[in-house]
Amino acid sequence: MLALSVPRPPVRLFDLALVAVYLAATTFIGLRFSKSSRRSMRSYFLADRKVPWWAIALSIVAAETSVLTIISVPGLAFTGDFGFLQIALGYLLGRIIICVLFLPRYIRSDLLTAYQFIASRFGQRLQSSTALLFLLLRAGAEGVRVFAVAIVVSTAFGTPDIVSIAILSALTLLYTFQGGMAAVIWTDVAQMALYALGSFVALATICSRIPGGWPALLAGASAAHKLTFLHFSWALGQSYTFQAGLIGGCFLTLASHGTDQLMVQRLLAARNLRDSQVALLVSGAIVFLQFTLFLMIGAGLFVYYGGNAPMASPDRVFPDFIAHEMPMGISGLMIAAILAAAMSNLSASLNSLAATSMIDLYIPHHPGLKEQERIRLSRLITIGWSVVLFALALLSRRGGHVVEVGLSIASALSGAMLGVFLLGALSRRTTENGAMAGMLAGVAVNLLLWLQPHDLNVSLLGIPFTLPKIAWTWWVLVGSVLTFVVGYFASLISLRPPASR
Repeated sequence: MLALSVPRPPVRLFDLALVAVYLAATTFIGLRFSKSSRRSMRSYFLADRKVPWWAIALSIVAAETSVLTIISVPGLAFTGDFGFLQIALGYLLGRIIICVLFLPRYIRSDLLTAYQFIASRFGQRLQSSTALLFLLLRAGAEGVRVFAVAIVVSTAFGTPDIVSIAILSALTLLYTFQGGMAAVIWTDVAQMALYALGSFVALATICSRIPGGWPALLAGASAAHKLTFLHFSWALGQSYTFQAGLIGGCFLTLASHGTDQLMVQRLLAARNLRDSQVALLVSGAIVFLQFTLFLMIGAGLFVYYGGNAPMASPDRVFPDFIAHEMPMGISGLMIAAILAAAMSNLSASLNSLAATSMIDLYIPHHPGLKEQERIRLSRLITIGWSVVLFALALLSRRGGHVVEVGLSIASALSGAMLGVFLLGALSRRTTENGAMAGMLAGVAVNLLLWLQPHDLNVSLLGIPFTLPKIAWTWWVLVGSVLTFVVGYFASLISLRPPASR
């Protein structure tokens, strides 16, 4: 085991030059698509549905494997073990169900957003409600993701959080505003290749710093039980168990990839249904491998530091190693890789937030707009959302694993959304009023689960009992099932007849 080395200056000139070259190159790539995105709403938000499946698969991975994953998942392994991988098993199962249940309906209906499916099934009122729910969900989660960038940049460059976030937001907005979805996807492909390469280099560097190399890393991690993968338990308060991972991860993926415009928009950009399905399944396999890589980095850092974290927060252990321990050039590569993941997520969020705001909320009330007016307003809305996300990122500065904070925010609102989509796909008798009642019930219960700080001792009819704190991995399941049940039975007792649609 090695003692902590004496810190050197955070970033040397060569590292800084690499980061600057990366930022300039990414912005240039995105701007190349500015002309093709001006033709129509379809070209701006779906890249004319001409994107090959492999590019969509890599773009999905780039969006799913965010900067939260790169800096926080190694922290999970540093303080725990490989139990986070159990959630990735649920991710794979959820993708299979989406390919069968949701994608055929989306692709054959020629949709621009997922919430147009709700409009065709129930009506415009519920379409607007689900769209608003998505906007709240995506903005809240993305605010945490943008703040996670500040952890890396401030650790490496020593700049204040607000400066780090402002620079990255401005550059990402520039090419997203100009290039639309085509710029998002193709910059995602380049960015994913960069941070995947950087992560492999980081693991190789850790191995080179540990006496004995890779065998010593495995031996040390195994002795500390870092490589433990499966935990079988039905304890609802534990986040990383096989049951919570498989079931909870499946429902989380059904919500995030089946109803969240951030992911659905990429799938809608495929050339046909088969390409969309292949892209989604392949992305699941890649995500599982990437989670394994990031957890192995965390286990390697545990062995390297002898279990003594050099930083107060586990989320800062990997950024600190990048800034102070990695050789010149490699440090700059890793910082650029993490910035790549951040820009990938931010650009996709801006585009999907703008698409939902324009198509699901604005156009239904202003149907007479010309195509060029719609594109101009879409770009202005993109600018507006960049300002909102910047403000939310400044409000997201809090402790804990940022990846868990981001996933818990998504889980707190995704359950009700998924429940409404399941009602639309599986039940013909559900009415718009019934589905609305179910969604309100699901949101209320999920928010209560999110706000519950710990186990609560309560009394019902004089009988005391303990209401356990339920881990975030179960929230989507609870919210979606409750939404479905309440929505279905509320429709049965509704005075209005079932929707003929």
